[in-house]
Amino acid sequence: MKVTTRGCLALLLLAMAHTLSSKAAIAADILDVRLWRAPDHTRIVFDLSEPVAHSLLELSDPNRLVIDLTQARLRDALIDLPLEKTPIDRVRSAVRQGDDLRVVLDLNAKVRPKSFPLEANAQTGPRLVLDLYDIGPDGGDVKVVKSVDALAGKRDIIVAIDAGHGGEDPGASGPKRLREKQVVLAIAERLATKLREVPGFRPVMIRTGDYYVSLKGRRELAREHQADLFVSIHADAFRLASARGASVYALSTKGATSTTAQYLADRENAADLVGGVRLADVDDMLAGVLTDLTMTATLDNSLSLGGEVLKEIDGIAKLHKRQVEQAGFAVLKSPDIPSILVETGFISNPAEAALLARADYQDKMARAIQRGILNWFRSHPPPGTLLAWQRQQSGREYKVARGDTLSEIALRFNVSVPALKARNGLGSNTIRIGQTLVIPDA
Repeated sequence: MKVTTRGCLALLLLAMAHTLSSKAAIAADILDVRLWRAPDHTRIVFDLSEPVAHSLLELSDPNRLVIDLTQARLRDALIDLPLEKTPIDRVRSAVRQGDDLRVVLDLNAKVRPKSFPLEANAQTGPRLVLDLYDIGPDGGDVKVVKSVDALAGKRDIIVAIDAGHGGEDPGASGPKRLREKQVVLAIAERLATKLREVPGFRPVMIRTGDYYVSLKGRRELAREHQADLFVSIHADAFRLASARGASVYALSTKGATSTTAQYLADRENAADLVGGVRLADVDDMLAGVLTDLTMTATLDNSLSLGGEVLKEIDGIAKLHKRQVEQAGFAVLKSPDIPSILVETGFISNPAEAALLARADYQDKMARAIQRGILNWFRSHPPPGTLLAWQRQQSGREYKVARGDTLSEIALRFNVSVPALKARNGLGSNTIRIGQTLVIPDA
């Protein structure tokens, strides 16, 4: 049989077409499916080998949500997803039209679905994100925050505590699979517990579990809670394992104060790319709002408060920088709420990672942050708060001098040691030179 040149070319093109069609038939593998529950929504993430086109179809009687993915296949069955406390009863899947995949969510409640693709980045491949927002009895989205309740002119000081990262964004990683998101949530929870013990303070957690909140969403939650302070807790990382030390940061409107601050801000601002946030949900702060008088006062307060926190951390940890650093952290861009970011140490440093993993050290770090917050607000109580009222009533303060003990100070002012400790949020009898104590009424 004689094969011409034209015939060879035709066979070659036919073989190429067959190969391309075979590849096109299964264009993408679903490498993993992950699920996270947040207070107001459930997130499902499809990790992909290649981007895929998709569509959603809502069905009722019974409630179902159908996700059709074009030219895709599942590597593993959809089992062992943590469906408890979610609106999903069951997840099913089947091949559709030969090359497509259909995923069906059997729902036990109505939801408002929102889906969007995310391009690959330095840390993850392409993803498809599906958010199922809870719907309240009135048909609107469930509200998970409450406004501040005024207490006849003696309201609490609201401290919004933000544990960085979360969910599919683990943050930085340390030895033995130590994850930043776990460490900072533990410290944040301890800080909330300690502030809750002090009369006149009410902590609110920006995230209460292992799920992701966008940088914009963190600021908005603090504002909805009418917070007097926003403190974001993180654990640093660097390519060199020798880098070490804790730091405190505030926002800058004129560029970073150091290359380290700029590096960190760039890394933290990229969290939304990992956490899974639509481009449409990422806002650019208007330049004007960063230059008005409100923002100027807020920045001054942030720097002052951050300095108090840094002084307290200096008592338990090595400092990376001895002054509050500044950079353009997106999570700190609230024009009316003093906001600081605390890097509790370098999780990439084996020695500091070992400390950060310990419950007693997490407790010490939380206590240091609490003391810094209390010190600042006792000197700058917001009008209408219980702290402002107490200061107006007693007006008595004492600065600790060398040789002072808590019992001697209590005896001098004719108050009990427990009352003195409660008034100042002290967890032990330890005091330090230069510390200002507020003396309760006898």
